[in-house]
Amino acid sequence: MTTEKEPHRPFLPDLCTARSVLVVVVGGQLLAFVLVLAAAYHEGFSYQRLGTTSLFIQWVGLISTAILCLLRETINRLPPSWAAIMIFAVVVLNTLVFSILARLLLAWAMAGVSEPDIGIWRREVLINVAIAAIIAGVVMRYFYVQEQLRTREEAELQSRIQALQSRIRPHFLFNSMNTISNLIAVDPETAEQAVEDLSGLFRASLADSEGQTTLDEELALCRRYIRIESLRMGDRLQVDWDIRCEPARIPIPLLTLQPLLENAIYHGVQPLPEGGRVSVSAHSQDGNLVLEVRNPVPRTPLTRQSGNRMALDNIRHRLAAAHGDRARVDADREGDEYRVRIRYPLDSSIK
Repeated sequence: MTTEKEPHRPFLPDLCTARSVLVVVVGGQLLAFVLVLAAAYHEGFSYQRLGTTSLFIQWVGLISTAILCLLRETINRLPPSWAAIMIFAVVVLNTLVFSILARLLLAWAMAGVSEPDIGIWRREVLINVAIAAIIAGVVMRYFYVQEQLRTREEAELQSRIQALQSRIRPHFLFNSMNTISNLIAVDPETAEQAVEDLSGLFRASLADSEGQTTLDEELALCRRYIRIESLRMGDRLQVDWDIRCEPARIPIPLLTLQPLLENAIYHGVQPLPEGGRVSVSAHSQDGNLVLEVRNPVPRTPLTRQSGNRMALDNIRHRLAAAHGDRARVDADREGDEYRVRIRYPLDSSIK
């Protein structure tokens, strides 16, 4: 069994630019002012301390930036969690090394003047490392928030493009219009229902990409799509519904389940001469909603399945923007079936 994984996104921004270096320099200098002013409560303000603190922070900050700049491509090939750990380790280890070097340099400069206090040295090195760890943690949080904002913005744009180009595929529209034209003379009531179903799908596809609906309304949209496809495919298309929750009370992003159902029919059932059966299930488990779509896998799958991957990536991004790491979208093949499983947390008010 193979599981489709979402491609990694760049986590670390480009620190090699002049703007990034300026941000590091200004941020480091502001940190130096804060540390010296905080120490002034107990020991008084010292320009010498400000100079040495500024020199040390700029030293560590610029060298860390240079190292991260050189390692950017390697870091961005890692998953976000490992990328954050690597950045954190670079900053902390760099601070530790330069704290020790600074103390050795100071000892050499003060040789013959005073004896070094090893206990004070250790304490100051640990304080430097602790401050660097806190700053690195804040920076990691900033990178994470920025990455989430980029993900959300791209997901919204992709959702609109997907709605206009892929959600209702041209072949589906043409087939639907041909089916409706053939039904007008022999079964006008069915033709009218098909027109209503098609217009409902268009309204949903052109709706706001941030729109929320209920699972009940999403299921109704799916049934509209199934009715239209059944007019063309007849008994070749069978759909099983297993809904073990209260769909009217469960929120879901608009066009979450319908694209999966469309992909299941287009990539799974349609290529089979005998047709096939699609299974749709929904239930709540441990405070989460679990949606699952299963479809048969043709012996010779379609060579172009970019639309399938695009739909899955789109749903992943939209759920991640709303629920973070608590949402999951898994796609894998189990024997002669392809399964897509969605899991995301429900609101506390929903039982």
